[in-house]
Parts: sequence; structure tokens; C-alpha cells
Amino acid sequence: MSVRVRFAPSPTGELHIGGLRTALFCYLFARKNRGVFILRIEDTDRKRYDPHSADHIQFALRWAGLNWDEGPIFQSQRLEIYKKHAFELMDAGHAYPCFCSPERLEEMRKEQEAKKLPPRYDRRCRNLTEEERERLIMEGAPFTIRMKVPESGITKFKDIVYGEISVRNEEIDDQVLLKSDGYPTYHLAHLVDDHLMEITHVIRGEEWLPSTPKHVLLYQAFGWEMPEFCHLPSILAGRGQGKLSKRHGAVSVISYMEEGYLPEAMINFLALLGWSPGTDQEIFSMEELIEQFSLEKVSHTGAVFNREKLDFFNGYYIRKKSLEELAILVKPYLVKAGLINEDYPLEPYFFMALRTVQERMKKLSEAPELLSFYFKEPDYPAELLIPKKGTPESAAFALEVAIDCLTEVEDFAAPVLERELRQAAQEKGIPPGNLLWPLRAALTGKEASPGAFEVLEVLGKDESLLRLEKALFKLKK
Repeated sequence: MSVRVRFAPSPTGELHIGGLRTALFCYLFARKNRGVFILRIEDTDRKRYDPHSADHIQFALRWAGLNWDEGPIFQSQRLEIYKKHAFELMDAGHAYPCFCSPERLEEMRKEQEAKKLPPRYDRRCRNLTEEERERLIMEGAPFTIRMKVPESGITKFKDIVYGEISVRNEEIDDQVLLKSDGYPTYHLAHLVDDHLMEITHVIRGEEWLPSTPKHVLLYQAFGWEMPEFCHLPSILAGRGQGKLSKRHGAVSVISYMEEGYLPEAMINFLALLGWSPGTDQEIFSMEELIEQFSLEKVSHTGAVFNREKLDFFNGYYIRKKSLEELAILVKPYLVKAGLINEDYPLEPYFFMALRTVQERMKKLSEAPELLSFYFKEPDYPAELLIPKKGTPESAAFALEVAIDCLTEVEDFAAPVLERELRQAAQEKGIPPGNLLWPLRAALTGKEASPGAFEVLEVLGKDESLLRLEKALFKLKK
């Protein structure tokens, strides 16, 4: 049988980092085995349903390059299928109607909490006689359908990551399968769909591991062949810090996209969260990931989310971009910051400016800060022009020397400018640093920026001399 996997998010919000990693592992496994990758939207939780979430999920997957082969399939359009299977289980004696009101269930839960007992249904309706059930149904009493878990014995299953797992049936709750409003719970709906869609491998987060014995029992009750299970370790905030939270970086994929992370960087980063190629290789293209990926190399220990590592990958892929590609990517950030308008041409000046900061950029959103002085004359205090071991007078003298030197230079190329300025500094007895600091600060208005010679070349002679004259005026006021 050919491999068929599904990514099945609930549309209760935007797709987060953990969900994207699950989707990536599903995608890589499908592509590695020349199988089918299915997108299924599990939208049966109507209380938490977000009408825009499904669109966000699909947008995030496409941004990351995880294109699905079938779908999206919406569970809310398949309610009759789940209802039919729930009643089949009940008719076969593997499930039963539960007439307990929400108020009774809440009271029962509070009592269990007070006694420090695990929250579990007390099976009151399981013990009703057939006559009592028929009477309540005839009276129109609302009911759910619960699975009828065997009261003894052991349920076993094998997980690709965690190995053989055994659970005593007495520890398994009689889970609700079909709610009184006709909507199925996750436990029924996903299992029915996985069977009907011929899913061969269920790849999902480890938070579903405790529920898997219930699913195994349901497969047995239906008499269906089970898929292979693979539960992925949680993404952790840090060693001993627990699962990743919003505070630590578990924000939506779209937020990372808006912040200026590239899809290839995000994919490379997430692939190594919980999976290892068994080598020291860190940089992977999607094709290389597909070639080397296997579920057997997924770790059973939690993977630590390291924002610095993500920034490393993003900086690497930014540096791999051509100036033309990078200009297209950063332009919206400059427009949003008000540095340029939508009609600003991607011309040589833009590319020259971008080249000076490309090595320094870790996120596209840093572009306005890094490039601002190229598109807007900087505003800064006169104190910025003074080196640590300098004085206003020494800084002013350095600027005067630079202005005199640059006025005579015809070829405004960085190597020429460096040669002429260093020679002028030497002739006037100015330490190189005492010349370059006020020069660079006058041009950029920043403590940290590209080198002065590169900036001079991009700004050109007229603009550079104008900024130096204004800086000199600040020092002499």
C-alpha cells in the first residue's frame, strides 16, 4: 500500500510553530516515500471555531512550500458519516447513549477534584437497562454517545518514536464520541476519516499519545486495520522550561513571516527540531531534507526552540539571495516605515545600499533600521560625532580633513576613498579611528553601521559632502 499521511489542524486560530513542524514532517515523509500528503481541516469544535483560521492555515502552508495533494477536506461537511459510524458502534455494543446533563457532569468533576481522583465519567448511563434507554430516547432526552471501554485487560500499541506502549483498560475513560448536537469529538471523527482516507501513518504531536489507547480500542471495535503511529516530541522553551509558549516564541507562522523570516530558513530550522540526519550537516534544502528524512531518526526527547539558531539560518538564507531578490523582499518593509513609496524604483542605488547591509541582516524587518540613512537624512546629537578618546575639537578637525580630501577625489569608489582618506589622516597625524568614527557617524547618524568607505560610495560625492558639512556645523555651534 502506498504511503498516505494527513496534516489535520483545528481551525481555532492561526497556525503556530508546532503545527508547522508537524505538517513539515508529514510532508517530508510523504515525499520521501512518493506518497500522498492530505490537508484535512478538523472543524468540529464549534465553540472554538475561528472562521478565518482555515484560510490562515492554508496561507501559512503555501508560504512554507508545503503543498498538499488532496484537500482541504472539512470535517463539518461530513457530519452524517460520523453519526452513522457512532450509531453502528452503539448497535454493536461498543458504545452507549449517555443522558447525563452538563450540570451533573460538572458536579461529578468537582467531586473528583476534591477527592484528588482522576477526572473520569462514572459510567452511570452505561449501567442503564435497555428499557430505560429506550424510554429516555422516546421522551426526547438529549444524549451523547460514549465508547464502551473494556473494564479489564490491557491495550497495547507500537509507536515509531516511543516504542511499545501498554495501558490498563481500567485507566481509560468512556470517551464521548458523538455530542448531543450531532457533532463528533476528535476521537471519533479523525479515526473514521483516517480509515476512509486510507491513512497509513498518523504523524502528530505527543500530546495525543495518552489518547491513542482509546483510538486503538476504537479501531478494534470497528474491526479496522490500524495505521502506524508516530508521535512527535514537544518543542520546549529551553532545558527544563517546559513546552514552548507564546512568551518564548510559540506565535503564529504568519507573525514570523511578517517579522521577516524566510520560508527556507523556517523549514531548515524546524526540520532539526526533533529530527537529526545523524551527521553534522546543518544547512538543508527541501530536496536534501526529503532525501534524508526518516521517522526512525525522530528523537523521543523534547526539542529546544532556539531563536538565535533561527536567526542564524535566516541570516544565512538572506545572504544567499541575489540583490535583486532581496530588494523585492525588503521593499515592503521600507514602504511601511515611510522611507520610500510604492513607486520607488529598484534601481542601482537601491542595490548598492542593500549590498552594504546584506551581511548584517538577520531578518527582513531589520531593513528599515539598517538602511534608513540611505533614504532619509539622519538626525543625531553632536555628541555622536565624538570618538571615545576624542574631543569636539578633534572631531571637527577630522571632519575638515575628510571634507578637504573628498572634495579633491574624482573616483568615488570605496577602495579609492579608503586609500585617499587614510593617507590624509596619516599626513595630518590623525589616528585612523579618530577620522573614521566622526566620518561614519556624520554619514549615517548611527553608532553601528556599514563601513564609512562603502557608505560614501553609495551616497555619492555631493550627498556625502553635504552631510559632512552639516556635521561640522553641529560641532562648531
